Amino acid sequence: MKNDFRQNAAVNPHELRIRRATIDDLAALKAVWLSMQLPADALESRLTEFQVVERGGEVVGAIGFQIVRTAARLHSEGYSDFSVADAARELFWERIQSLASNHGVFRLWTQDNSPFWRHWGFQPASAENLERLPDEWKNSEEPWLTQELKNEAVINAVLEKQFAGHNAAEKKSTEDIATRAKKVMTLITVICFGIFFLCLAVLFLLIRHRSPFR
Repeated sequence: MKNDFRQNAAVNPHELRIRRATIDDLAALKAVWLSMQLPADALESRLTEFQVVERGGEVVGAIGFQIVRTAARLHSEGYSDFSVADAARELFWERIQSLASNHGVFRLWTQDNSPFWRHWGFQPASAENLERLPDEWKNSEEPWLTQELKNEAVINAVLEKQFAGHNAAEKKSTEDIATRAKKVMTLITVICFGIFFLCLAVLFLLIRHRSPFR
């Protein structure tokens, strides 16, 4: 199916360039957001969340990628030229996977019901999935699509096992240090008593052999 998207796209992905948005892109992005009836003023303050697509040096589309802990959502996608949409989404998807991997994202979310995202594995979120939705995003009533990138339960179990092993090793190390310290203290105590008794013996001999004429 991936090849179908390439064949049907009006633009070859090689004609496009994906990069992170900068302040210089703000005017072009606001035009896109307004054309898509998106809240341009609110999105302006979140400029750094956006990835833009350029064609011939001109910004023709963008998508937001917001990360909250181990979750990320795709939002506010828009284009000034929809002929680039499918080709741009292929490149956006590659970038999104890279960003998700670099930031330790376990699950992706979106409210964009485009068939493209379903093609890449997004499915309607179940009640169980929605329990994992970050609280910051729960104020929206629009339905969610989601995709699990990494099994959080499995990863947490592995981390807990590693943590338990680390704690056990730390505990054993602490016990070993305490045992060695106890042995050292015992040895020092024995040496101190030995020196004490030796001093007493020397003193006794000195007193015993002291001249009676002194």
